[in-house]
Amino acid sequence: MMATGTSASLPATLTKQLGVTEGQAAGGTGAILAFAQQRLAAGDFDIVAKAIPGSEKYLAMAKQLLGSATISDKAGLQSAFSKLGMSPDMVGKFAPIVTDYVSKAGSEQASKLLAGVLK
Repeated sequence: MMATGTSASLPATLTKQLGVTEGQAAGGTGAILAFAQQRLAAGDFDIVAKAIPGSEKYLAMAKQLLGSATISDKAGLQSAFSKLGMSPDMVGKFAPIVTDYVSKAGSEQASKLLAGVLK
């Protein structure tokens, strides 16, 4: 699927808008995806993952960062961001950018699913 309204990668967008490093942006994206994977039904998660180019790579980064831990709640998500050297409140800054990116990539459904778990 071609991304329609997005030219830069999601981490590049996060780096530009939030001033985080490329590694923090990719790791944070992975943490958000890992969180969504725990909270969404498999089919719904697939819709979200397909809307983010490179989602498998970001998930792999999150798994590397977290080891065997899963991100099943907001505290776990904030902890993952802390491990990346970001303050827990960055989760709230990442969330609207990630959901907006997914929406612009042409998947309103994926955007709604992601926004639902990140509330």
